[in-house]
Amino acid sequence: MSFEAFMIVAAVLFCIGLYGSLARRNVLAVLMSIELMFNAVNITLVAIAKYLAPAALQDDISSVLTGQVFAVFIITVAAAEIALGLGIVFAMYQTHDSVDLTDATGLRH
Repeated sequence: MSFEAFMIVAAVLFCIGLYGSLARRNVLAVLMSIELMFNAVNITLVAIAKYLAPAALQDDISSVLTGQVFAVFIITVAAAEIALGLGIVFAMYQTHDSVDLTDATGLRH
């Protein structure tokens, strides 16, 4: 696959995630859409590391692995975000018996 194909797949995946996070009212669907956007960014970072960084390989080997390292950090942040988000979803369901985003304003009290 070419670099442009990776970028197109990542852009489509990011747009699907953006639409899902803006158009849905269910908290779980919004969290899954945010995960899609994180994965689109990971695809972009790894593609950039694969296609653009090998030119810098002659200077320093660590410059080639930056995309993969950032992808691992994003996966770690995404896992923490899902753990926190699921805790909020459980609290919402326990207090309001629904996971609708319009009920999220009631969690302030």
